[in-house]
Amino acid sequence: MSAEKPASESIHEVAEEDVLRAHLYRLLAGYLAHPPGADELAIAASMVGDETELGQAIQALGKIASNVSPEQVDAEYHDLFIGVGRGELLPYASYYLTGFLMEKPLSKLRSDMDQRGIVRRDSVKEPEDHIAALMDMMGGIILGAFAGAGDIAAQKSFFDDHLAPWAAHFFRDLEGAKSSVFYAALGAIGRIFMGIEETAFTMD
Repeated sequence: MSAEKPASESIHEVAEEDVLRAHLYRLLAGYLAHPPGADELAIAASMVGDETELGQAIQALGKIASNVSPEQVDAEYHDLFIGVGRGELLPYASYYLTGFLMEKPLSKLRSDMDQRGIVRRDSVKEPEDHIAALMDMMGGIILGAFAGAGDIAAQKSFFDDHLAPWAAHFFRDLEGAKSSVFYAALGAIGRIFMGIEETAFTMD
């Protein structure tokens, strides 16, 4: 995707740890929006993690990325998200929460986007509740790229409304999908990261 653009490009002063959070959201968004090309795979292959659970998941993604080709990951992405008729997974909030596409969660998101000044890019055809778009929006909210965004309350409300109810479930499904290799490692990162975020927002 990246599906959404800010109404204002001004970005407020952001703490280093929040910049790292935003970058991880947007890294997930990029790989979920489309299959990575050679340059994007090289970025993933260069990633090094620490001894934490998240760091080890990042390390695993880097190792897999260094041993697969863009063609392999493109085929994996197709099987997971496109398929013949449909892919193995449908990465939309509406589907995960209601069993159908284009339902109330999408309507709620669009209303929230209007209030936050988030505008869908004309080139994007996917519904806005695609997991990649939501990851991208969350990264922008952390960086303060949207109207009224940037503080913890704005981040928490978006996360609680649009990610907490389903994103970890999606990432678990991605991690365990039969077509997943590169995306299994990405799913592990997403699952762990969503747990960290939920815990942090609960403590604030």
